[in-house]
Amino acid sequence: MTKADLVENVYLKTGFSKKESAEIVEMVFDIMKTTLEDGDKIKIAGFGNFVVKDKATRRGRNPQTGDEIEISSRRILTFKPSQVLKAAINDSE
Repeated sequence: MTKADLVENVYLKTGFSKKESAEIVEMVFDIMKTTLEDGDKIKIAGFGNFVVKDKATRRGRNPQTGDEIEISSRRILTFKPSQVLKAAINDSE
């Protein structure tokens, strides 16, 4: 599903215009992005949790040459689905 598909679904299910639906979808994504950039987590009941985690600098190995390299520290985004979402996915098979 793409962002355009989300806009189309909001349009069909809410009765807002396509322009308003696109603005709503874009606003939700902007809020989520800003929240995650600030390091806060997003918890959506019945869906799951988005959490930003810090990964420390670590040593790795270049698979082509075998040389040791330093992998820089970074922030990663993780998603953990709720039990409700897991059940819905598994029941739909």
